[in-house]
Amino acid sequence: MKGLHLTADLYQCRCDAVWLTDARKLGSWCREAVQAVGLQAVDELFHTFPATATGAGGVTATVLLAESHICVHTWPEQKAVTCDVYVCNFSGDHSAKARGLMYALVNRFQPEWTEQRSLDRGDES
Repeated sequence: MKGLHLTADLYQCRCDAVWLTDARKLGSWCREAVQAVGLQAVDELFHTFPATATGAGGVTATVLLAESHICVHTWPEQKAVTCDVYVCNFSGDHSAKARGLMYALVNRFQPEWTEQRSLDRGDES
């Protein structure tokens, strides 16, 4: 079950607000980004949360991959996003594809700053 788990917390995102509030638009872009790096989408779920007193509702976009998953959560009132990319490396090393996908996600939202983490998962044997 060897794999790579990448996370990014994005702050003060400078992208157009629609990327933080439109699940359909963000989901479509996520599918294209997954395909562009050579990963295989097998299912998806995109949800826009209702507006609150602080503004438009955020979005959760999840793409289930043959290699594992990506998940994006947005907080438009804070111009913040969290991204999660996990690939198992059972059938081959998908680490470079995961890093490419995370790079694309970060660039999509144009944050002023990020906190990124990388975790090698599973047994090395």
